Amino acid sequence: MKHVILLFLFFLNVFPLHKVFANADNWCIEVSSKENYNGVTLANGRIGLVSGADLFAVSEIVLNGVFDKEYAGGVSRMVRAPKFTDLQLKIDGMTVTPENTTGWKQLLNMKEAYLKTSVDYQGTQIAYTLRALRNLPYMALGVVEITPDKDLNIEVINRTGFSQELQHTSSHFKQMRDAEARMPVLVAEASSLTGMQKLVTCSGFLFDGDNPNTEEVKQVSGDSQSVSFTRRLKKGETYRFSLVGAACTSRDFADPKGEAERMVVFALRQSIGYLVSGHEKAWAEMWKRDIVIEGCEEDQRDVRLALYHLYAFQRKGSRLSISPMGLSSSTGYNGHVFWDSELWMYPPVLVLNQDLARAHIDYRTDRLGKALQRAEMFGYRGAMFPWESDDSGEEATPTWCLTGTFEHHITADIGIAFWNYYRVTKDKEWLRNEGYRVMKAVADFWVSRASRQEDGSYSIKNVVGANEYAPNVDDNAFTNGSAKVALQNAIKASKVLGLKADRQWGEVAAGLRFHYMEDGTMKEHAAYKGEMIKQADVNLLAYPLGLVSDKADVRRDVVYYEDKIDKVNGPAMGNAILSILYSRLGDAEEAYRLFKKSYLPNKRPPFGVLSESPSSNNPYFATGAGGLLQAVLFGFGGLELTDEGIRQGRPLLPKAWKKLIIKGVGVNKEDIIIKQ
Repeated sequence: MKHVILLFLFFLNVFPLHKVFANADNWCIEVSSKENYNGVTLANGRIGLVSGADLFAVSEIVLNGVFDKEYAGGVSRMVRAPKFTDLQLKIDGMTVTPENTTGWKQLLNMKEAYLKTSVDYQGTQIAYTLRALRNLPYMALGVVEITPDKDLNIEVINRTGFSQELQHTSSHFKQMRDAEARMPVLVAEASSLTGMQKLVTCSGFLFDGDNPNTEEVKQVSGDSQSVSFTRRLKKGETYRFSLVGAACTSRDFADPKGEAERMVVFALRQSIGYLVSGHEKAWAEMWKRDIVIEGCEEDQRDVRLALYHLYAFQRKGSRLSISPMGLSSSTGYNGHVFWDSELWMYPPVLVLNQDLARAHIDYRTDRLGKALQRAEMFGYRGAMFPWESDDSGEEATPTWCLTGTFEHHITADIGIAFWNYYRVTKDKEWLRNEGYRVMKAVADFWVSRASRQEDGSYSIKNVVGANEYAPNVDDNAFTNGSAKVALQNAIKASKVLGLKADRQWGEVAAGLRFHYMEDGTMKEHAAYKGEMIKQADVNLLAYPLGLVSDKADVRRDVVYYEDKIDKVNGPAMGNAILSILYSRLGDAEEAYRLFKKSYLPNKRPPFGVLSESPSSNNPYFATGAGGLLQAVLFGFGGLELTDEGIRQGRPLLPKAWKKLIIKGVGVNKEDIIIKQ
């Protein structure tokens, strides 16, 4: 009980109480306070629109997989698109602002993936609903509804905006014509900082009615970056229009300007209903794979928000992975891809949606050539994947940071993820044509990376492990453990394909060293003496690696290292691992305590988006979402990834939950129902 009280008090300090309202089935979160506002992200795996607190505000538009330098001479960073949605509304000549409106509310609908902002302007009701269209991957839609309390005139202006790092910016108004209608659009063009990327956005107003685009839409006089229209509204009659926009870059298109314009022309010849319906159908298909918790509305809301973000940040067939902050920020870890993808976000996605999981491993397959080159650069065999990866596949970590040169467990994490994909899908053709090449290259790397000792054992020396507080150590527990499992998996893959495995793979796997304290607790590395650690390391050998299975050993390591993990600056997901281990030890309440500890101190107002640590403020931390979802699926739900596929071991629900339903598990999309 003491743990719960302390956690609650800490939570109050970092996340002051806000009014948060949820509907009966916990699909919606409605907020009415802007205090310490942290936006949510509307995303479709290609573009992410991060919300602002004001009526029409979008703080940034993030482009997945599109990189340039963060500054001249710096490392790469994910690029922001020119803003194509920057609406301004005037009523009877007066601009609607936060200062002259009341009743501000925002509602996030996770089921249909939209954010609705509503205000009252002197009795006139205004609502703005924003979507990153799931059915149209490079497009977004904002729908405005105005219900006046008297006859009035409105003027709507849309402007373009450019972030400071964009160069050679320009925008212009363009009349797209055909035999039936004019389609006026606003085009914005820019280059990324060093010219690596050309970025173009195009936007246009879409109206209800048979002739939606009229002569009323025009360029704002004296301002080449704005367009407007005017309209007379009648008392009590709701007027609706939308703004549709596309963002394209030279990363994906030879002619990004032409494609952005074509996408908007396509949308302008549809209806608002057509665009929204396609978006809703795509999300309805996604939510056939869901997690339902009965008994605790707050837990249901938190878990669904985590799953919503993982779904929003990924896309089938994109061959793109996820950075720690997903598409919620272009500056959070610069949008680079780490082990966070394979170890933390990938497992829950693999269980629930193999198409999205495939995009993760396609991303690594496409960059195998650079990983082979990188291993050769440092005198190793096989493939050595970068600690921080951008679109190039080369190391994107700043050169002064030791992780980029020495945190090698990422290569094992990738090999493990590849075998897990085969375990779940049993896709032998993929394994033969793509997967095995990567797994073999990973195994070859670890054979060359390990050093044979005089007693015949093997050490992996001079590494940065998951605990980055201890750089350049020997025999880091998780590095050795993940290398061992990756080598064993390569042997299994060889047998599946009828190939002969390299003899050294088994020899090194069997001989890797692990070090222990006098009482049997595994050491975090060979010279470990009880120092604070950044995050879970030793405990990862019990889950997900499965190398430590004796209950006494698991419990001893859990009890010891929970006290060693940095409670202030450590990332969220470590406690999720401890939660899973307590579930498997049969201790539901300790598992639940650590489940809550894995994210509750990291929630940020007003929606409860997750930050990386209790002391940081950089939402949305998709890695933490992956951790808490694993605690639900692989802890309370009892799911296990085995060579025979996904199987259910012993589930264990906390007292607060009456029922847990996991929908759409595995390739057969089975529903698993667990009751108290």
